[in-house]
Amino acid sequence: MTETSEHIDTAPVPARRGIMRRVQDSWRQIITIIPFFYLLVFFLAPFFIVAKISLAELAIASPPFTSLIEWTDSGVMTIRLVFDNFIYIWEDSLYLDTYLNSLKISITSTVICLVFGYPIAYGIVRSGPVAKPILLFCIILPFWTSFLLRVYSWMGILADQGTINNLLIALGVIDEPIRMLYTEFAVYIGIVYTYMPFMILPLYANMEKLDGSLNEAAADLGSRPANTFFKVTLPLTIPGVVAGCLLVFIPATGEYVIPDLLGGGNVQMIGRVLFNEFSRNSDWPVAAAVAIVLLVLLVVPMMVFQNFQGKASEDQ
Repeated sequence: MTETSEHIDTAPVPARRGIMRRVQDSWRQIITIIPFFYLLVFFLAPFFIVAKISLAELAIASPPFTSLIEWTDSGVMTIRLVFDNFIYIWEDSLYLDTYLNSLKISITSTVICLVFGYPIAYGIVRSGPVAKPILLFCIILPFWTSFLLRVYSWMGILADQGTINNLLIALGVIDEPIRMLYTEFAVYIGIVYTYMPFMILPLYANMEKLDGSLNEAAADLGSRPANTFFKVTLPLTIPGVVAGCLLVFIPATGEYVIPDLLGGGNVQMIGRVLFNEFSRNSDWPVAAAVAIVLLVLLVVPMMVFQNFQGKASEDQ
Protein backbone atom coordinates (compact mmCIF):
# COMPACT_ATOMS: atom_id res chain seq x y z
CA MET A 1 0.00 0.00 0.00
CA THR A 2 1.48 3.36 -1.19
CA GLU A 3 1.12 6.42 0.95
CA THR A 4 0.49 9.77 -0.72
CA SER A 5 1.03 13.13 0.86
CA GLU A 6 -0.66 16.34 -0.15
CA HIS A 7 0.66 19.83 0.46
CA ILE A 8 -1.89 21.81 2.37
CA ASP A 9 -1.65 25.62 2.15
CA THR A 10 -2.04 26.72 5.71
CA ALA A 11 -1.76 30.46 4.89
CA PRO A 12 -4.94 32.33 5.75
CA VAL A 13 -7.10 33.54 2.85
CA PRO A 14 -6.62 37.29 3.59
CA ALA A 15 -2.83 36.82 3.50
CA ARG A 16 -2.97 35.07 0.11
CA ARG A 17 -5.19 37.83 -1.24
CA GLY A 18 -2.76 40.45 0.02
CA ILE A 19 0.14 38.73 -1.70
CA MET A 20 -1.79 38.50 -4.98
CA ARG A 21 -2.74 42.17 -4.72
CA ARG A 22 0.88 43.21 -4.19
CA VAL A 23 1.97 41.13 -7.19
CA GLN A 24 -0.73 42.73 -9.36
CA ASP A 25 0.28 46.22 -8.18
CA SER A 26 3.92 45.47 -9.00
CA TRP A 27 3.05 44.36 -12.53
CA ARG A 28 0.80 47.40 -12.96
CA GLN A 29 3.66 49.70 -11.98
CA ILE A 30 6.06 47.93 -14.34
CA ILE A 31 3.62 48.26 -17.23
CA THR A 32 2.99 51.93 -16.41
CA ILE A 33 6.73 52.69 -16.40
CA ILE A 34 7.04 51.67 -20.07
CA PRO A 35 5.01 54.57 -21.58
CA PHE A 36 6.59 57.02 -19.13
CA PHE A 37 10.04 55.86 -20.23
CA TYR A 38 9.00 56.22 -23.86
CA LEU A 39 7.81 59.80 -23.28
CA LEU A 40 10.96 60.62 -21.35
CA VAL A 41 13.32 59.37 -24.05
CA PHE A 42 11.47 60.41 -27.20
CA PHE A 43 9.64 63.58 -26.09
CA LEU A 44 10.86 65.18 -22.88
CA ALA A 45 14.58 64.71 -23.54
CA PRO A 46 14.47 66.21 -27.07
CA PHE A 47 12.21 68.99 -25.79
CA PHE A 48 14.69 69.99 -23.07
CA ILE A 49 17.54 69.88 -25.59
CA VAL A 50 15.65 72.21 -27.94
CA ALA A 51 14.67 74.45 -25.00
CA LYS A 52 18.34 74.64 -23.94
CA ILE A 53 19.39 75.66 -27.46
CA SER A 54 16.64 78.31 -27.62
CA LEU A 55 18.14 79.99 -24.53
CA ALA A 56 21.64 80.13 -26.03
CA GLU A 57 23.37 82.59 -28.35
CA LEU A 58 24.54 82.07 -31.89
CA ALA A 59 28.22 81.22 -32.05
CA ILE A 60 30.75 80.41 -34.75
CA ALA A 61 31.46 76.94 -33.48
CA SER A 62 30.29 73.36 -33.75
CA PRO A 63 27.52 73.17 -32.64
CA PRO A 64 26.74 76.82 -33.52
CA PHE A 65 25.51 78.02 -30.11
CA THR A 66 26.96 78.94 -26.74
CA SER A 67 26.93 76.65 -23.74
CA LEU A 68 24.23 77.02 -21.12
CA ILE A 69 26.63 76.24 -18.25
CA GLU A 70 29.97 77.97 -18.07
CA TRP A 71 32.85 77.68 -15.61
CA THR A 72 34.94 80.62 -14.55
CA ASP A 73 38.69 80.48 -13.98
CA SER A 74 38.06 80.25 -10.24
CA GLY A 75 35.92 77.14 -10.70
CA VAL A 76 32.53 78.80 -10.19
CA MET A 77 29.67 77.47 -12.28
CA THR A 78 27.45 80.06 -13.99
CA ILE A 79 24.20 79.46 -15.87
CA ARG A 80 23.56 81.92 -18.69
CA LEU A 81 20.03 82.18 -20.07
CA VAL A 82 19.45 84.36 -23.13
CA PHE A 83 15.86 85.30 -24.07
CA ASP A 84 16.85 87.46 -27.03
CA ASN A 85 15.76 84.76 -29.48
CA PHE A 86 12.15 84.90 -28.30
CA ILE A 87 12.23 88.72 -28.32
CA TYR A 88 13.59 88.63 -31.87
CA ILE A 89 10.74 86.35 -32.98
CA TRP A 90 8.18 88.67 -31.41
CA GLU A 91 9.64 91.80 -32.98
CA ASP A 92 10.16 90.38 -36.48
CA SER A 93 6.86 90.40 -38.42
CA LEU A 94 8.06 87.52 -40.64
CA TYR A 95 7.62 84.96 -37.87
CA LEU A 96 4.26 86.31 -36.68
CA ASP A 97 2.90 86.35 -40.24
CA THR A 98 4.21 82.84 -40.81
CA TYR A 99 2.59 81.54 -37.62
CA LEU A 100 -0.74 83.11 -38.59
CA ASN A 101 -0.53 81.78 -42.15
CA SER A 102 0.31 78.29 -40.89
CA LEU A 103 -2.65 78.35 -38.50
CA LYS A 104 -4.95 79.62 -41.25
CA ILE A 105 -3.92 76.88 -43.68
CA SER A 106 -4.04 74.10 -41.07
CA ILE A 107 -7.43 75.18 -39.66
CA THR A 108 -8.95 75.53 -43.13
CA SER A 109 -7.54 72.17 -44.21
CA THR A 110 -8.89 70.56 -41.03
CA VAL A 111 -12.38 71.94 -41.70
CA ILE A 112 -12.28 70.73 -45.31
CA CYS A 113 -11.16 67.26 -44.17
CA LEU A 114 -14.00 67.18 -41.63
CA VAL A 115 -16.63 68.30 -44.14
CA PHE A 116 -15.67 65.62 -46.64
CA GLY A 117 -14.39 62.97 -44.23
CA TYR A 118 -17.48 62.82 -41.99
CA PRO A 119 -19.92 61.69 -44.73
CA ILE A 120 -17.30 59.28 -46.10
CA ALA A 121 -16.86 57.64 -42.68
CA TYR A 122 -20.63 57.60 -42.16
CA GLY A 123 -21.13 55.97 -45.56
CA ILE A 124 -18.53 53.29 -44.81
CA VAL A 125 -20.22 52.45 -41.51
CA ARG A 126 -23.63 52.19 -43.18
CA SER A 127 -22.32 50.10 -46.10
CA GLY A 128 -22.82 46.36 -46.42
CA PRO A 129 -20.49 43.60 -45.18
CA VAL A 130 -18.96 43.20 -48.65
CA ALA A 131 -18.44 46.87 -49.48
CA LYS A 132 -17.15 47.92 -46.05
CA PRO A 133 -13.73 46.17 -46.14
CA ILE A 134 -13.24 47.29 -49.74
CA LEU A 135 -13.92 50.93 -48.85
CA LEU A 136 -11.63 50.74 -45.82
CA PHE A 137 -8.94 49.23 -48.04
CA CYS A 138 -9.29 52.19 -50.42
CA ILE A 139 -8.79 54.61 -47.50
CA ILE A 140 -5.68 52.80 -46.25
CA LEU A 141 -4.22 52.10 -49.73
CA PRO A 142 -2.39 55.48 -50.12
CA PHE A 143 -0.24 54.60 -47.08
CA TRP A 144 1.33 51.81 -49.14
CA THR A 145 2.90 54.43 -51.41
CA SER A 146 5.73 56.75 -50.49
CA PHE A 147 4.58 60.13 -49.18
CA LEU A 148 7.09 61.96 -51.39
CA LEU A 149 5.97 60.01 -54.45
CA ARG A 150 2.36 61.02 -53.84
CA VAL A 151 3.30 64.69 -53.47
CA TYR A 152 5.41 64.56 -56.64
CA SER A 153 2.45 63.02 -58.49
CA TRP A 154 0.33 66.03 -57.51
CA MET A 155 3.02 68.27 -58.97
CA GLY A 156 2.49 66.53 -62.30
CA ILE A 157 -1.29 66.77 -61.98
CA LEU A 158 -1.37 70.48 -61.07
CA ALA A 159 1.42 71.73 -63.34
CA ASP A 160 0.77 74.17 -66.18
CA GLN A 161 1.28 71.32 -68.64
CA GLY A 162 -0.14 68.77 -66.22
CA THR A 163 -3.07 66.40 -66.35
CA ILE A 164 -5.81 68.81 -65.30
CA ASN A 165 -4.80 71.66 -67.62
CA ASN A 166 -4.30 69.33 -70.58
CA LEU A 167 -7.71 67.76 -70.00
CA LEU A 168 -9.46 71.13 -69.70
CA ILE A 169 -7.76 72.43 -72.85
CA ALA A 170 -8.67 69.24 -74.75
CA LEU A 171 -12.32 69.63 -73.70
CA GLY A 172 -12.33 73.27 -74.79
CA VAL A 173 -13.12 74.57 -71.30
CA ILE A 174 -10.04 76.86 -71.20
CA ASP A 175 -7.72 78.28 -73.85
CA GLU A 176 -4.56 78.56 -71.76
CA PRO A 177 -3.30 76.75 -68.65
CA ILE A 178 -4.58 77.78 -65.23
CA ARG A 179 -1.90 78.53 -62.67
CA MET A 180 -2.42 75.92 -59.92
CA LEU A 181 1.04 74.65 -58.96
CA TYR A 182 3.15 76.79 -56.60
CA THR A 183 0.06 78.43 -55.16
CA GLU A 184 -1.79 78.25 -51.85
CA PHE A 185 -4.50 76.24 -53.63
CA ALA A 186 -1.97 73.48 -54.39
CA VAL A 187 -0.91 73.44 -50.73
CA TYR A 188 -4.53 72.97 -49.64
CA ILE A 189 -4.94 70.14 -52.14
CA GLY A 190 -1.80 68.40 -50.89
CA ILE A 191 -2.64 68.73 -47.18
CA VAL A 192 -6.27 67.65 -47.58
CA TYR A 193 -5.32 64.69 -49.76
CA THR A 194 -2.51 63.59 -47.43
CA TYR A 195 -4.34 63.91 -44.10
CA MET A 196 -7.87 62.92 -45.13
CA PRO A 197 -7.38 59.30 -43.95
CA PHE A 198 -6.37 60.60 -40.51
CA MET A 199 -9.80 62.22 -40.29
CA ILE A 200 -11.81 59.33 -41.71
CA LEU A 201 -10.35 56.48 -39.65
CA PRO A 202 -11.03 57.95 -36.14
CA LEU A 203 -14.54 58.93 -37.25
CA TYR A 204 -15.15 55.43 -38.60
CA ALA A 205 -13.87 53.81 -35.38
CA ASN A 206 -16.19 56.02 -33.32
CA MET A 207 -19.24 55.55 -35.55
CA GLU A 208 -18.75 51.80 -35.69
CA LYS A 209 -19.35 51.60 -31.92
CA LEU A 210 -22.63 53.55 -32.00
CA ASP A 211 -25.80 51.73 -31.04
CA GLY A 212 -28.09 51.66 -34.09
CA SER A 213 -31.12 51.10 -31.92
CA LEU A 214 -30.92 54.74 -30.79
CA ASN A 215 -31.74 55.94 -34.29
CA GLU A 216 -34.56 53.42 -34.51
CA ALA A 217 -35.94 54.61 -31.19
CA ALA A 218 -35.77 58.23 -32.37
CA ALA A 219 -37.62 57.28 -35.57
CA ASP A 220 -40.30 55.46 -33.57
CA LEU A 221 -40.80 58.63 -31.53
CA GLY A 222 -41.46 60.60 -34.70
CA SER A 223 -38.06 62.21 -35.23
CA ARG A 224 -37.11 62.96 -38.83
CA PRO A 225 -33.78 61.66 -40.19
CA ALA A 226 -32.15 65.11 -40.21
CA ASN A 227 -33.29 65.82 -36.66
CA THR A 228 -32.08 62.39 -35.53
CA PHE A 229 -28.67 63.01 -37.06
CA PHE A 230 -28.13 66.40 -35.39
CA LYS A 231 -29.55 65.39 -31.99
CA VAL A 232 -28.43 61.77 -31.69
CA THR A 233 -25.69 60.75 -34.13
CA LEU A 234 -23.63 63.94 -34.25
CA PRO A 235 -23.31 64.45 -30.45
CA LEU A 236 -22.25 60.82 -30.01
CA THR A 237 -19.51 61.19 -32.65
CA ILE A 238 -17.92 64.30 -31.12
CA PRO A 239 -14.99 62.27 -29.66
CA GLY A 240 -14.21 60.97 -33.14
CA VAL A 241 -14.49 64.48 -34.59
CA VAL A 242 -12.08 65.86 -31.98
CA ALA A 243 -9.59 63.01 -32.51
CA GLY A 244 -9.70 63.40 -36.28
CA CYS A 245 -9.31 67.19 -36.13
CA LEU A 246 -6.29 66.92 -33.84
CA LEU A 247 -4.65 64.28 -36.04
CA VAL A 248 -5.02 66.60 -39.03
CA PHE A 249 -4.42 70.01 -37.43
CA ILE A 250 -1.24 69.23 -35.47
CA PRO A 251 0.93 67.78 -38.28
CA ALA A 252 -0.54 70.17 -40.88
CA THR A 253 0.56 73.19 -38.84
CA GLY A 254 4.21 72.15 -38.93
CA GLU A 255 4.13 70.73 -42.47
CA TYR A 256 7.26 71.35 -44.54
CA VAL A 257 7.34 69.01 -47.55
CA ILE A 258 3.95 69.96 -49.03
CA PRO A 259 4.43 73.77 -48.87
CA ASP A 260 7.97 73.40 -50.21
CA LEU A 261 7.10 71.17 -53.19
CA LEU A 262 3.56 72.27 -54.06
CA GLY A 263 3.95 75.85 -52.81
CA GLY A 264 7.36 76.33 -54.37
CA GLY A 265 8.44 78.91 -51.82
CA ASN A 266 5.43 81.13 -52.53
CA VAL A 267 3.52 79.79 -49.49
CA GLN A 268 5.31 80.45 -46.24
CA MET A 269 4.63 78.04 -43.38
CA ILE A 270 6.43 77.60 -40.09
CA GLY A 271 7.98 74.26 -41.10
CA ARG A 272 9.81 75.94 -43.97
CA VAL A 273 11.02 78.73 -41.68
CA LEU A 274 12.39 76.12 -39.26
CA PHE A 275 14.26 74.40 -42.09
CA ASN A 276 15.72 77.67 -43.34
CA GLU A 277 16.90 78.71 -39.88
CA PHE A 278 18.46 75.34 -39.08
CA SER A 279 20.09 74.49 -42.40
CA ARG A 280 20.56 77.61 -44.53
CA ASN A 281 21.10 80.27 -41.85
CA SER A 282 22.61 77.83 -39.30
CA ASP A 283 20.92 79.88 -36.60
CA TRP A 284 20.04 77.05 -34.24
CA PRO A 285 19.00 79.22 -31.27
CA VAL A 286 16.38 81.15 -33.28
CA ALA A 287 15.18 77.94 -34.93
CA ALA A 288 14.84 76.28 -31.52
CA ALA A 289 12.89 79.29 -30.23
CA VAL A 290 10.56 79.06 -33.23
CA ALA A 291 10.00 75.37 -32.48
CA ILE A 292 9.26 76.06 -28.80
CA VAL A 293 6.70 78.74 -29.67
CA LEU A 294 5.07 76.39 -32.19
CA LEU A 295 4.87 73.65 -29.57
CA VAL A 296 3.23 76.04 -27.10
CA LEU A 297 0.71 77.14 -29.73
CA LEU A 298 -0.26 73.51 -30.32
CA VAL A 299 -0.13 72.08 -26.79
CA VAL A 300 -1.79 74.85 -24.76
CA PRO A 301 -5.12 74.82 -26.69
CA MET A 302 -5.19 71.02 -26.41
CA MET A 303 -4.67 71.20 -22.64
CA VAL A 304 -7.39 73.84 -22.26
CA PHE A 305 -9.80 71.77 -24.35
CA GLN A 306 -9.11 68.61 -22.36
CA ASN A 307 -9.62 70.55 -19.14
CA PHE A 308 -13.03 71.81 -20.27
CA GLN A 309 -13.93 68.35 -21.58
CA GLY A 310 -12.99 66.78 -18.23
CA LYS A 311 -15.11 69.29 -16.31
CA ALA A 312 -18.04 68.71 -18.68
CA SER A 313 -17.84 64.95 -18.18
CA GLU A 314 -17.72 65.44 -14.39
CA ASP A 315 -20.82 67.68 -14.49
CA GLN A 316 -22.69 64.99 -16.40
